[in-house]
Amino acid sequence: MVASVQEVNVTVKLFAGLREAAGWSEREVDGVERVADVWPALGLGEEPAGLLYAVNRAYAERDAELADGDEVALIPPVSGGDFRLSEEPLDLLAPVREVQSDEAGAVATFVGTTRVHSRGRTVTHLDYEAYPEMAEQMMASLAESLQAKYELCAVAIHHRVGRVGIGEPSVAVAVSAPHRQDALAACREAIDTLKETIPLWKKEVYEGGEEWIGRGS
Repeated sequence: MVASVQEVNVTVKLFAGLREAAGWSEREVDGVERVADVWPALGLGEEPAGLLYAVNRAYAERDAELADGDEVALIPPVSGGDFRLSEEPLDLLAPVREVQSDEAGAVATFVGTTRVHSRGRTVTHLDYEAYPEMAEQMMASLAESLQAKYELCAVAIHHRVGRVGIGEPSVAVAVSAPHRQDALAACREAIDTLKETIPLWKKEVYEGGEEWIGRGS
């Protein structure tokens, strides 16, 4: 006699465009065994291309087995010292202060701001959404990987969530290093990697419309 596989109950979280399309952000789902079972169990139609999954705040493959009580986050393609998300306007000097070191010969910075024209349309503002517990953890992991690759003193990344007006900063990165080459290279890699991998999503709100912008934006 073959024992049946126990099906489990998990908490599913949706973000950004998935959340809006479904009309909910969190739901209990039962009768699933693996990550691949989650999307069909939601009854939301065809699975979006590029969808990623995180189980208990770590990215997981579709064949990963689930345990009772797991938290499964569905990650739409992503748009994006100290690593923080803030609903308040960014203090652009704060990350610079956080990476200051007597060993540093250079501090490289990047500030991303909201532009008024994008994709041929007039933008009124941006809305950023994040999976905060996972995003801040992954920003810290990103900094660790940069410090392993370059000779750095410190890395700081601050990112807005919520509404960001035209001309306002949405992200600030600061990297300190003994030499400018490493500071500049690591700062560029930090913002490029953040936009590709961190669970942050950007909605561009236009005059007469809006659109969630995906990975690499």
